[in-house]
Amino acid sequence: MNRLELTKAMAKKADLSVQNADKALIALCEVVKGELKKGGEVSIVGFGKWEVRNRAKRNSYNPHTKKTIVVPAMKVPAFKAGKALKMAVNRQK
Repeated sequence: MNRLELTKAMAKKADLSVQNADKALIALCEVVKGELKKGGEVSIVGFGKWEVRNRAKRNSYNPHTKKTIVVPAMKVPAFKAGKALKMAVNRQK
């Protein structure tokens, strides 16, 4: 599902115009991004949690040159699915 399909589905489900659903989707993304940028987390009970994780420095290699390189430590965004979402995905039809 791409952004347009998601926006249309949200509009239908929430009885909104496609434009308002798109604004809501953009707002959600901006709020989550802003909170993660501050080092915080965003939780939606039953759905999941977005958080920032620290990735340690590691050695890797460049596949083109086969030379070893050092990948610096960095912060990465992560999503952990909630119990209700996991159950919905695994529910048999």
